[in-house]
Amino acid sequence: MNYEIFGGNLPAVSIQLAQGESIFTESGGLSWMTPAITMETNMKGGLMKGLGRMFSGESLFMATYTAAAPNQEITIASSFPGEIKCLQIAPGKEFICQKNAFLCAQPTVELATEVNRNVASGLFGGEGFIMQRLRGNGLAFIEIDGSLKEITLAPGQRIKVDTGNVAAYESTVGYTVETVKGFKNVLFGGEGLFLTILEGPGTVYLQTMTMPGFASRIIPYLPKSSN
Repeated sequence: MNYEIFGGNLPAVSIQLAQGESIFTESGGLSWMTPAITMETNMKGGLMKGLGRMFSGESLFMATYTAAAPNQEITIASSFPGEIKCLQIAPGKEFICQKNAFLCAQPTVELATEVNRNVASGLFGGEGFIMQRLRGNGLAFIEIDGSLKEITLAPGQRIKVDTGNVAAYESTVGYTVETVKGFKNVLFGGEGLFLTILEGPGTVYLQTMTMPGFASRIIPYLPKSSN
């Protein structure tokens, strides 16, 4: 399976499918495709997995697109300004992603719900209690808000990240939260009360923008109702 990511900060991915190859995405994710591609919409894994996907920010139903002839192409666009990242999923190489990160994947990849059992991380880490886990074997594509920074952490190596700027990380990476220290830092630092700590080994994907942060910047400029 070949693919091309294009579009700059309003990205999309075009995937070339050989006859019999498939890709799945959430319902409504299609931008355009060549004629000899069939679509099948279902819950993919049953009702319980479908409900789990809903809690992690995806739709109850997923759409699977399959090439019925050679040399077919399908294009799926990101829903937010940023980047698209292709992840190679394999046994022993799973990824934890923020809600709404999933874009599309090969059918051999499973999109599952990841529950953050650490109360402090779930409440204050910026990613919440419900995240997404990608496992199985194949290619998966995720959406990154803003620009992407990929960092590979050695065993025991740590990085502190502002809440919400963690887009995805390998399942081998540790994820905890700490409180910002210092009275003046809390009151005047402008960075919030908590920082996310990621500890290796594994690769982490950080994003320069968050959707809540983006929304807070544009809300003051939106027209207000006169009623």
